[in-house]
Amino acid sequence: MDKDQLAAFLRTRRERLRPEDVGLPAGPRRRTPGLRREEVAVLAHISTEYYVRLEQARAPRPSGEVLAGIAGALRLTDAENDHLHGLAGTAPTRTGLHRRDVRPSILALLERLPQTAGFVMSAAFEVLAWNALAAALMEDFAEVAPQDRNLARRAFLGPDRADTALYGISDAGEFKQHAVMQLRVARTRYPCDPAVTGLIDDLLAGSAEFTRLWERHDVQAPPMLTKTFRHPLVGPVTVDCDSLALTDRDQHLILYSAPRGSSSAEALALLNVIGTQTLNAS
Repeated sequence: MDKDQLAAFLRTRRERLRPEDVGLPAGPRRRTPGLRREEVAVLAHISTEYYVRLEQARAPRPSGEVLAGIAGALRLTDAENDHLHGLAGTAPTRTGLHRRDVRPSILALLERLPQTAGFVMSAAFEVLAWNALAAALMEDFAEVAPQDRNLARRAFLGPDRADTALYGISDAGEFKQHAVMQLRVARTRYPCDPAVTGLIDDLLAGSAEFTRLWERHDVQAPPMLTKTFRHPLVGPVTVDCDSLALTDRDQHLILYSAPRGSSSAEALALLNVIGTQTLNAS
């Protein structure tokens, strides 16, 4: 049970709600945002004293029944409810290291994908494997040190110029929010993995933007359906984004493709021909 993180998570979820969101009258002017603690306790069918102690990181581990009541009172989503149980220590927690080895079948699939840029990303946003088109669209990961293939580190601690930090993508802000939320989940799953905890510590120490997003305690991001890369050779490339969960290793297969006959599809086809040679030469 992570009492401090549980307390912070409960506070942020309570403060985002308005009385009318849960069927309560707004009442007189409030000095603090969101619901009052006693209101959450009533809705969750628990004592106010116990809920206050939870938010003060002083309470013992709550039961599954108590957590269910709190999740309902705070209108938590499925992802937030899973995170709540993880913080409370009532859900299975991975105590080892996150997987970095990619299944051979996935490596073979990457090479067979037609006109599609694909790569595999770990639970900690490390690029583990990629095909030639992904290298041409983003960067030649083979030329980058393994520790520098982390997309979250690049997003928050990379080059200062916005047009180079994340390959000129159009949704850099949304990607950063997504990265923060997923890293919070990874920390809950792998609390003893120094690669995860060390990355988060580095981002908290080096990025005020990451710290601001981290302190929001959000754990569910909207899906990223499309994005545009501003490529130095072929110009803007707008792609459809698909993320396929490889659940046995807690990895994701990311696929970027473009509608057939579109200018972006033609740009991808051109990148498939020229590859990374021109980029490396420049």
